[in-house]
Amino acid sequence: MGIPKTDLVSFKVEAALAERIDRMPNKSEFIRNAILAALDNTCPLCQGTGVLSPEQREHWERFTTHHHVQRCADCHAVYLSCEYGAETVSEGGRP
Repeated sequence: MGIPKTDLVSFKVEAALAERIDRMPNKSEFIRNAILAALDNTCPLCQGTGVLSPEQREHWERFTTHHHVQRCADCHAVYLSCEYGAETVSEGGRP
């Protein structure tokens, strides 16, 4: 049994994207799963807009005083790193 459908949502896409989606065996299921995955992976700061407000930018700049964007040498994923290491925090240091 499929997912119960309660609302219809439509949106416009470029012709090339529409052609690719049309080749999917179950377009609706694919689109639902893609949207759910995107919502689960939304940036907690910009909340998916891709843009920071001036207030968010101010908070971000304060945060980056002691935190840095780094790339993992093993998996190459980008992540946030705190300059206060686990050793400092576990020894009673405060970030």
